[in-house]
Amino acid sequence: MFFELREYRTLPGQRGNWVDFMEETIIPFQVSKGMVILGSFTGEEEDDLYIWIRRFESEAERVSLYEAVYESDTWKNEIAPEIPSMMDRSKIVVRRIEASSKSVIQ
Repeated sequence: MFFELREYRTLPGQRGNWVDFMEETIIPFQVSKGMVILGSFTGEEEDDLYIWIRRFESEAERVSLYEAVYESDTWKNEIAPEIPSMMDRSKIVVRRIEASSKSVIQ
């Protein structure tokens, strides 16, 4: 099992809109496709920071879920076109991380 910590930077004045879009559209859609979303966060001191964490049982599951989400017509035609108005895609940072043995997140 591993986790994907995704760090995004929103465009000026767009973080609230981005958080709403994530919580009302993106996260429910991805969960409906089988993604496990562990958390969604905003930066306390950085007004453009948004972070979320997903969990995968294996690389094979990650590949399968990526395909189910990102190759879908809903993603391509309804969700993806909305993203550039709120988020700076050039600043995306994705980290693959594993929980340590005493981590409460397993």
